[in-house]
Amino acid sequence: MQILERNAAISGIGQSQIGRPLDKSGLELTLDACLKAIADAGLDPKDIDGLASWPGFLDSGTPGMSPVPLLALKDALGLQLNWYCAGSEMPAQTAAVINACAAVATGLARHVICFRTLTEASSQTKERRASVVGSGGSRISGQFQWQIPFRAMSAANWIGMFAQRHFHEFGTTREQLAQIALNDRKNAALNPDAIFRDPLSMEDYLNARTISTPFGLFDCDVPIDGSVAVIISHIDTVKDLKCPSLRVEAVGSALHGKDSWDQFDDLTTMSARDAAKMLWSRTDLKPNDVDVAELYDGFSFLAIAWLEALGFCPHGEGGRFIEGGESIARNGQIPLNTNGGQLSAGRIHGYGLLYEACVQLRGEAGERQVKDAQVAAVGAGGGPGGSCLLLTAL
Repeated sequence: MQILERNAAISGIGQSQIGRPLDKSGLELTLDACLKAIADAGLDPKDIDGLASWPGFLDSGTPGMSPVPLLALKDALGLQLNWYCAGSEMPAQTAAVINACAAVATGLARHVICFRTLTEASSQTKERRASVVGSGGSRISGQFQWQIPFRAMSAANWIGMFAQRHFHEFGTTREQLAQIALNDRKNAALNPDAIFRDPLSMEDYLNARTISTPFGLFDCDVPIDGSVAVIISHIDTVKDLKCPSLRVEAVGSALHGKDSWDQFDDLTTMSARDAAKMLWSRTDLKPNDVDVAELYDGFSFLAIAWLEALGFCPHGEGGRFIEGGESIARNGQIPLNTNGGQLSAGRIHGYGLLYEACVQLRGEAGERQVKDAQVAAVGAGGGPGGSCLLLTAL
């Protein structure tokens, strides 16, 4: 089988200022990230001939969730595009990167900017929450018409259901779940760009207010303003570029279960299961070859779902695997979310984790650097949408 994504490399990365809130528009933040990524690669805007994002521009009902249209960025950077793509019906956040890999591998483009921008912190008010369906004033339709009347208005409710089923089936506990949040905070203390860097104790975690059982406040990620951009280039071009590039070893984008939050075939797992199985079918590498894992933690349980799906522990054993925190520490069996994750560093919908994976593989993470990191797994999304990447140092 020909693995076309191996013709793609991440040649440049950029991250804007991250804050709660920032006095910058979504387009300004995106330009900051993109220009940094272009400079990082040693490219010029005229070299960029592709553009991708997820979920595309969202104009109403989701304040700050996706504020930048592709073509507004095209005009602002003066790009001449041969290929561009954005849309919500893709396998979660890193789908834009997977699409870009396909574009460069098939010759549709040579250098593609993939970006994710959020301005949730500056867009939210007491009445409007991007993560709460319908709070932006739009009419409820589709699958949500069957959820909102029962007060299942947020992913906190939907993913809380998955977590509660995992607790019931496998005996997972809140003290075990806490290790995701506690590990994130320890790593965030070493990340100057993280939103929350103060120490977090088990007592703090357990005493925090309940959000949606079994989740408390520290199980939920942090809405921010910010942007991340990565450049996907054809592997043949990177030898002439400025920065150390990273190969895309394999991708996972499969969805075999039902596209539903509440009707998935197994509520103890998620679409991460299918995406991860696809990823490992496309490489000779194994889970024990991975040096660092940057796994989606929009809610703490999602990180457990990804740990199980990617084979770092058996299905159902995630709680016991992370108990005590040693296995996922920076010097542990599988260092997890070394930038502080979305629970402490802030939510850029998985792109902050992708950025951190690149920083780790380039050996540029400073105090939080994992020694000799050569292979990184990145998982993004939860529920019925998920995608993952396996990256290697060139």
